[in-house]
Amino acid sequence: MKNLAVMHCGKVTKLTPVATTDEIKQYLDQLPGWTMERISGELRLVKKFSFENFKQAIEFADKIALMADEENHHPAILVEWGSVTVNWWTHVIHELSINDAIMAAKTDKLLKK
Repeated sequence: MKNLAVMHCGKVTKLTPVATTDEIKQYLDQLPGWTMERISGELRLVKKFSFENFKQAIEFADKIALMADEENHHPAILVEWGSVTVNWWTHVIHELSINDAIMAAKTDKLLKK
């Protein structure tokens, strides 16, 4: 499988295929620390990132927001003192698509910048 962090999100419609269980398992092989969780009936990729303080958490959330706008694929972001929890899923199909795995990988890559 191609490196998810260098890929770009594709256009999403109601006909975009939902990722299969096998595809999700392959994605998770490239996404250490990410888990699948069913929230409000939708399967999501979720990860909690830890920081030393609130300012660092906000700065990371801001980087995610900019990246999400560039790719036109947006997560749920919860910022708390010393942590950021990110949820990726494809809103239009109410499940996971490859775009979510791409964005999860790009989110991890932001920490290395």
